[in-house]
Amino acid sequence: MARLLAFIILLIPGIMAAYGIKLMRDTLFNKLLEPYPALWLQFTLGTLFVVVGIGFFAGFLLNRDRKKGNVSKRFQK
Repeated sequence: MARLLAFIILLIPGIMAAYGIKLMRDTLFNKLLEPYPALWLQFTLGTLFVVVGIGFFAGFLLNRDRKKGNVSKRFQK
């Protein structure tokens, strides 16, 4: 059950990062989606979604590896 919960916790930021990539791609092809009033706002939110999604995933992995002791000395607390 704990592994399923961890998977769901990691799935949400992964979907958010994928949606951010889609927003940035649509902006590069000049396709404005419905809830966004301008292309620059769409691209900015897409970048934010990607950074937050990947950052959460990286932080989760770093925290897990710190608990197991699999990180180098500069990443240890």
